[in-house]
Amino acid sequence: MKNKTTWFDWSFMGLGLLVQVVTYCITSVDLSSLRSPALLPEALSPLSLVSGCLGVCAVCLTAQGNILTYAFGFAQVITYTWLCLRAHLYGAVAINVYYFLTMIYGVYVWRRRLRPEDGRVRTRTLPRKLWLSIVAAVLLLSVGVGMLLQHYTSDPSPYLDSFTTVVSIVAQILMILAFRDQWFLWLAVDVLSVAIWLHVGDYCLMAQYVFWCLNCLYGYFRWRSLGISNE
Repeated sequence: MKNKTTWFDWSFMGLGLLVQVVTYCITSVDLSSLRSPALLPEALSPLSLVSGCLGVCAVCLTAQGNILTYAFGFAQVITYTWLCLRAHLYGAVAINVYYFLTMIYGVYVWRRRLRPEDGRVRTRTLPRKLWLSIVAAVLLLSVGVGMLLQHYTSDPSPYLDSFTTVVSIVAQILMILAFRDQWFLWLAVDVLSVAIWLHVGDYCLMAQYVFWCLNCLYGYFRWRSLGISNE
């Protein structure tokens, strides 16, 4: 039986896009919502809305196991990197450069893992011991990188930025290799990213990450429906 894109898949993506548009419209009216006046020109620019919408499409297509996620992903990375530069989130800038480079390889890997019956990626799962080792390594690295950001940059949230950066590096690798365990790591990143953009005052991007939290749950169960192949 073919695993076609369902009405729920499209409705869920439409909900995410609607959230982005509504949040942007509300935020652009209330200029006083910004906590940092220096960020005013960028945080309320259409670029935030564009980046958010591209991100919604990318993560929803990832959840569906659709290789078109990479087309939207490249565009989202470029726009989001610029916004992070303006907000002095240097760890986020670095991770987005990493995303861009790894997605090039990701296209190659996914093309080789597409299921012939429906064009969706064949997923797999990590052994429990390897999963626990990854979690321990992520926690240790996050503390170390956070200390570096605190002492050598003007990053306003060094440890939050550090954790999201380290976890994102690992989650991106798992996503490219089609491990469904990636969704637990992305959920941790997205929850903390909500806090980061709330602190900055960009509610459009904050709304994007709230939706991405929901997408992690959607993606996990969607990938389970794609079955498991440990090839």
